[in-house]
Amino acid sequence: MARVKNGATTKARHKKVLKQAKGYFGSKHRLYKSAKEQLMHSGQYAFRDRRQKKRDFRKLWITRINAACRMEDISYSRFIEGLNKAGVEINRKMLSEIAISDPKAFAEIVKVAKDGLAGKVTKSAKKEEVVAKDEKKDAKKETKKESIDLLKLTVAELKDLAKKANVEGYTSMKKQELIDALNK
Repeated sequence: MARVKNGATTKARHKKVLKQAKGYFGSKHRLYKSAKEQLMHSGQYAFRDRRQKKRDFRKLWITRINAACRMEDISYSRFIEGLNKAGVEINRKMLSEIAISDPKAFAEIVKVAKDGLAGKVTKSAKKEEVVAKDEKKDAKKETKKESIDLLKLTVAELKDLAKKANVEGYTSMKKQELIDALNK
């Protein structure tokens, strides 16, 4: 039996690891064993910190919002509570950006939050709630219409649907005309 030599594979593996370790300090980018160990640690740090970064940014946004709120004589927690009561849905990232770039607009948002705390919901907020409810109802109706795939139905089934929907002249219509009439 022939002798198996794997020098080429080993060299390729070592080369790959050392290429990934490029830029590391000291022997960690020169020696295979220490480079491989450092790469394992680096992968663990990267995995951990991808999640940590989300927490850190949220902390930063909250800190910025709190600083801007204190300038408007309200605490962060009361501000968020007021926004929730007023029905304003805006995330902390956007609030932070508004607080930095446009203090006047942020002052208006604080005013809305204070009104929400006082129980004064503006007429526009009530209108928005009504509009939102109407949109939800419309969406439900559309999903019911879309849930029935009209193309898969037979002509007889389409005619039954057209009869229920009070479509005029459905008896003499062809399949595509029935589908168009039902989609209106």
